[in-house]
Amino acid sequence: MLSNNAGISINTQETEASSAEELKSNLFDDKDETFEMWADTFKTNVAQLFFMTSAFLPLLQKATEHQHGYSGTVINISSISGIVKTSQHHFAYNASKAAAIHLSTMLSNEISQNGLKIRVNSIAPGVFPSEMTQGESGDDQKSHLPKEKYEDKTSAQRPGKDEDMGSAILFAATNQYLNAQVRYLQQSLEYFH
Repeated sequence: MLSNNAGISINTQETEASSAEELKSNLFDDKDETFEMWADTFKTNVAQLFFMTSAFLPLLQKATEHQHGYSGTVINISSISGIVKTSQHHFAYNASKAAAIHLSTMLSNEISQNGLKIRVNSIAPGVFPSEMTQGESGDDQKSHLPKEKYEDKTSAQRPGKDEDMGSAILFAATNQYLNAQVRYLQQSLEYFH
């Protein structure tokens, strides 16, 4: 199994405006929003998935040949941000996660079309504690999000836990019939209403 889990979000932008000029200024004239920042975000969140998966195809095929009836598998960790209709104040991140979800589908198709028995799936988590969502982690390398902040924002009324992510990965890794799928973990209610 190969799990691609790298991700960065470099900048946020002000998206609320009272005029086209103000919105243009917020988005286009933002000195912190550059082509280089977009390129760095896409390198980490999209290109890495492509090149890492491509590099490991021979080993993934060997795993398939070694375990009769089972296939090598790639699990790409994307984000619910790749399918929501709002930018969440970070266009580059959300666009890159949408690209990562689509890239997973394309890789799965091309691998299958070439007769290789290697599955590629994507997991798109909602809010989980991490250095990206919290900005820091403790000495135990764990980040924590307050449950109360998400009681009215997620259907589970809390942020995701390690067990939630672990069970999703186990499902994707062990279900030999699952291929070219995206599994959404904890869809945030506010983005779909």
